[in-house]
Amino acid sequence: MHNSRPRRLAQQLCRTTTRLANWAAAHHRAALGHLLRGACYGTGTGLVSLTVYWIQHRA
Repeated sequence: MHNSRPRRLAQQLCRTTTRLANWAAAHHRAALGHLLRGACYGTGTGLVSLTVYWIQHRA
């Protein structure tokens, strides 16, 4: 009787972990696309900022 609650929590954790793994497997391409887009935006922003800084301090 006392073992039912820990067992229920373990089963729920297992189901949640499995569901998360299934979601990640199904959406990995979209997630990688968002990661690549963010990296490109960050790189572009950094290059523009460095160019503006260089122009301002060049004169």
